[in-house]
Amino acid sequence: MRTAPWVRSIVRRRVTAVAVAVFVSGLLIGVTGSATAAPAPTLSQVQANVSKLQGQLDKLGQQFDQVQQELSTADQRLAVINKQETVFAASFTTLRRQVGNIAIAAYEDGNFNSSLALLSTGNPQEVLNRSSMLQQLSSSNNAEISQFLAAARQLNATQTMAERTRTGIQSLKNSLAAQTTAMTKVYNQQKTLLAQLTPAQAAAAAPGATGTTHAVDPIATTTQAGKAVAFAYAQLGCPYVFGGTGPCADGFDCSGLTQQAWASAGISIERTSEDQWASLPHVSTLEPGDIMVFSAAGHVGIYVGNNELIDAPHTGADVELVSFSGWYQTNYDGAVRP
Repeated sequence: MRTAPWVRSIVRRRVTAVAVAVFVSGLLIGVTGSATAAPAPTLSQVQANVSKLQGQLDKLGQQFDQVQQELSTADQRLAVINKQETVFAASFTTLRRQVGNIAIAAYEDGNFNSSLALLSTGNPQEVLNRSSMLQQLSSSNNAEISQFLAAARQLNATQTMAERTRTGIQSLKNSLAAQTTAMTKVYNQQKTLLAQLTPAQAAAAAPGATGTTHAVDPIATTTQAGKAVAFAYAQLGCPYVFGGTGPCADGFDCSGLTQQAWASAGISIERTSEDQWASLPHVSTLEPGDIMVFSAAGHVGIYVGNNELIDAPHTGADVELVSFSGWYQTNYDGAVRP
């Protein structure tokens, strides 16, 4: 049986954990090495390293979101396959009983006995492996035998697909665990460097350094954009979580926040910041509700007016209202409007 393309895609994710770990290890060695080689790094060097690490965090976050999205799809697919397997197993069992009665009748007539043990198995592959035995039954029962073998093939194919999907799901979970470890290492390195900076210096090097988690929404909620902004304001103070899409107790990442803000307004948008940037119309003039895109589409926030945006910046921070300045202004790519 040919493997479905989406299954092959899942299995290929086995290499992601290794690739991410090697990539991040090299990054950390490079940053640490440069720090130890220079006894007194300049402010610009520290800020450059912080900015570099932020770019890597954004990229790793995108990969995390993409794998998490594939995991969600695989989980849904497995649920469908499991339902199909239940139906096919019931059909297989019913037909096995019918063919069993035929075999018993043949045995009582002294014509056939070797299929009785075979028909006691619930393994469709075993039935298929020894199908020639069933074909020794009376030719008048060909239809029933054919139906039984077809049910065995159907059940066996479904069970095989379910097992491959479960293997793929475990591979994706392993990848997510490795990426979480990688992002945590990068974040801790960035945190160490940020500790050397003043708040003003940090604001120029990384997002979310000078924001507030308490603010009142001044935008009317009569429009869809207003509803998206109102949702974002309501999430101020919620924790940043890798791959988070809410609710508040579960946390948000940057694109999870923008996606859910617009979902609250009844509009579905893509999950990752790269896909939001690629799929939504670009605008040159900012209006409340627009999604602001930063760092080569690695980061997003939602514009709320008054030169401010609401952002889920990074691990260790909460959803904040921040000024469009510092890191945000330096790394601004543009804006899109759902």
